Amino acid sequence: MTTSIRAVCVYCGASPGHDPVYAEAARALGREMVRQELHLIYGGGHVGLMGIIADAVLEAGGEVTGVIPRALMDAEVGHNRLTRLRVVKDMHERKALMAEQADGFIAMPGGIGTLEELFEAMTWAQLGFHEKPVGLLNVNRFYDKLLAFLSLQAQEGFLRAEHRHLLLTETDAALLLQRLRDFRMPDGVSWLSRQTARTLGP
Repeated sequence: MTTSIRAVCVYCGASPGHDPVYAEAARALGREMVRQELHLIYGGGHVGLMGIIADAVLEAGGEVTGVIPRALMDAEVGHNRLTRLRVVKDMHERKALMAEQADGFIAMPGGIGTLEELFEAMTWAQLGFHEKPVGLLNVNRFYDKLLAFLSLQAQEGFLRAEHRHLLLTETDAALLLQRLRDFRMPDGVSWLSRQTARTLGP
C-alpha cells in the first residue's frame, strides 16, 4: 500500500547557504516535484532556498502555495508571484496550515527554523497525530551529524528505533519523493496506538 501524495510541504532555509550546491538542489527538487505532478507547500518567502524552490516550481509550470505570517509579509519577504499566498496571524498558525494542506514533508538544508519545523512534523508522526511521511534531503552531507545524533538518541534510550526510522533520508530528490510515495506507517509505531492497545488489552 502506498501513500497518496498530491502536495508536499518543503521546509528550507531563508538563506541560500554559501555553497551553490544547495541552491541547485532546491531547483532540482522543485523541477522533480513538477515532473511528478506534486504541489509545493512552503513558507511563502522569496528569499534563500525558499524563494529558489518556489521559483523553480513556477518556472516548470507547477503550483505553489505559500503560507506566511503577517509580520514577515509586512517586512517584505513574501513572494508575490505564487499560485496562492496565505497570510496568517503567526508562526503557529502558519505551521498548522502548512501541515494540514500537505500530504508529506521534506526538509532541505536550513537553520534553526527548518530544524524546528522538521522535528515538529516528526514528533506529530511519532505521537500518532498524523501518518504522513517525513523526509530529509541530505544535500552535500549537510545533515550527517544530525543523523548520527538521532542514532545516538536511540542508542541511549531517548528515541525508539522505530521512531528514528520514520525519518526518510536520501541525497537524491527523485528517490526521496518515491520513498514518500511508498511510505506506510507501520502498525503500532505511534504512541497513541500503543496506548490504545494497552487500554484494550489482549
